[in-house]
Order: sequence, then C-alpha cells, then structure tokens
Amino acid sequence: MSSQLAVVTVTYSPGRHLQEFLDSLEDATRLSTHVVMADNGSTDGAPEAAAETNSNVRLLRTGGNIGYGGAINRAVAELDPACEFVMIANPDIRWGAGSIDALLDAAARWPRAGALGPLVLEPDGSVYPSARHVPGLVSGAGHAVLGTVWPSNPWTKRYRQEDEQISERSVGWLSGSCLLVRRAAFDSINGFDSRYFMYMEDVDLGDRLGRAGWHNVFVPTAEVTHAKGHAAGRHPELMLPAHHQSAYRFQADRHPHWWQAPLRWALKGGLAVRSKVAVAAAVRSRAKNEGMTDDGK
Repeated sequence: MSSQLAVVTVTYSPGRHLQEFLDSLEDATRLSTHVVMADNGSTDGAPEAAAETNSNVRLLRTGGNIGYGGAINRAVAELDPACEFVMIANPDIRWGAGSIDALLDAAARWPRAGALGPLVLEPDGSVYPSARHVPGLVSGAGHAVLGTVWPSNPWTKRYRQEDEQISERSVGWLSGSCLLVRRAAFDSINGFDSRYFMYMEDVDLGDRLGRAGWHNVFVPTAEVTHAKGHAAGRHPELMLPAHHQSAYRFQADRHPHWWQAPLRWALKGGLAVRSKVAVAAAVRSRAKNEGMTDDGK
C-alpha cells in the first residue's frame, strides 16, 4: 500500500457536505491524507472554513468556474510528482470505513489499473450503477434520448449494467464521483479533457484509459455514499444542457467521419429536444417545491 496518496475534490458552494466528506475521510484509510480543494467560485464560505480548521486541507482557487475536469487537472498539477495515487472525489461523498484502503489493495492486485472505483450507494442505501460500458453511437443515443421516458429500454439496461453481478472486474468506465487514479496512467493521457465542462468527463477518461492499455477496475469491497447533484439540482437550466452537450461531444469526437454525419445530426437533434423537455420538467418541479415551502406545507 503506497503512502504517496493525495485526495482531490472540486468545490462549488458545497455547504455541509464538505465537512462530512472530511470527517468520514478519517475512517477511509490508515494513511495520512493530503487534501486539495480546487474551488470553482464558492460563495458559501465552506471551503475557506474547511481549510482553516483542517491542517491537512489546502484551498486552491481556480479563478472561476472552469468545470469539473479542468479543476481536477489544476489540482493534480499542484501535487508532488512522487504522488503515486490520486483519490478524486466529489465533496458530497461520504466515505465508508476502509474504502480507500480497499481501493489501494485492489490497485496492488491490478498493476495495469489506471482507475479504480468503489461501490457507490445512494443516500437511501440503494446501489448506484457506477461501473458501466462505454456507450457506442447507437447505444449511447438510445440511452440518452430514451433513458428518461423509457428507463427499461435495452440500450439503457446494457449501458448501466444493472443486471451484472456485483464483483471486482474490469469495466468500460467508472463514475468520476469517486475514483482512485494511478498518477502514471492519469498523466499518460493528460488527465481529464477540460472541454467537458461537466458530465461525461469520466466516461471520456475511462474510454481513453482503456484505449491506452489501462484497466478501469470496479472494486465493490470499497463503499461510499454519494449525496448526488447538489449543484445540478440548484441550477437545472444550466446543468442539464451541459449534460446533453457533453453527451454529443463524446460521440462526435469518436465518430468524426463524413459518412457518420447523419447519425451525428440525428443525435444532436434528439438530445436538443430531450434537453428542453428535461429542463422544463426540472424547473416546474423546483417551482412546485419552492411554492410548497413558501406555503409552509
């Protein structure tokens, strides 16, 4: 087990989640941890408070909201080159006891593992499908366009791998909400693609690691809980279009040929429609919830 470990997170007004992240981190590993918070413009004071009260935490200001992958890259660039492993996680992760140690143990079993991910639990204890296939153009379009209105469609079921046995195995990609990366692998593909402002940067990372000869390894003996989407939930009119734009970029990058243009156009049009529908529904839901709160109900 390597002592050369750093923990990197991106903060954007994380609120109470951040201190829960840091408190539970103490039980996640026997190793001492150095935490770098890449802050994308928080206004709630939580990152400053965390840096002031935790001696192992450093606050790195990115200068603005540069997106998730870009902020992670900035933080990793600040680390000691001798750092062998980097634990990348959202600030609304709550660590399970020994979860990081379990990932590091798995890294020793898988010397070609470029990234290793834990079993991710929802707040209600259900399992989030964090280890998935890399979506192709047809399967990705089927999931992206139909996943919300027809959740049981065959493309979504295959993509999410919900019927797969929960076991340690190599997969297409792992959720970037909590990810242990081998520094050599991360650097070999130049980290996250910063063109992805938010969403799909983890799919892209896993795909590029696989193409470069590294494994993405799912390690269910390591468990974390993810509060999920506190920033996205506040600003669906910004986050949902970003999600759909990233989905298009991922497929367009991998299918650039002229003869694939009709499929790209169809995907772009379908995603644009789905984005508008999703945003309208999210805004209505937010307004309804706010109205209920104002009425005291």
